[in-house]
Amino acid sequence: MRTVRKPKTGRELRKRRHLRVRKKVTGTPERPRMVIFRSNKHIYAHLVDDTANRVLMGLADGSEGVAKPEGGKGGKVAKGFAVGEALAAKAKEAGISRVVFDRAGYAYHGRVKAIAEGARKGGLEF
Repeated sequence: MRTVRKPKTGRELRKRRHLRVRKKVTGTPERPRMVIFRSNKHIYAHLVDDTANRVLMGLADGSEGVAKPEGGKGGKVAKGFAVGEALAAKAKEAGISRVVFDRAGYAYHGRVKAIAEGARKGGLEF
């Protein structure tokens, strides 16, 4: 019998971790899934309703309404925190106060942690 090919790249390994978590984490209209995507330069966060298979809202670090770090300094972690706060504010306007956090296979560290802390500070409950 042939063995299953092992994933070789970091992207493939992250995708497998994400699928493993997605088996247990689902979003509903009352409590959507807050999913993160992290590229080398930018960070994105979306609220997803998995029962209807639709994205309710999403933000990136370059979106309108996301506070820029003072003086243009602070780096990518500060941008992540600002994205979390802005997404929480936008979700509050839409009547969403509770979410399920999906770190999408990334380690809960750095920018991913900053988004979660920013969303909590903005009033979202995990």
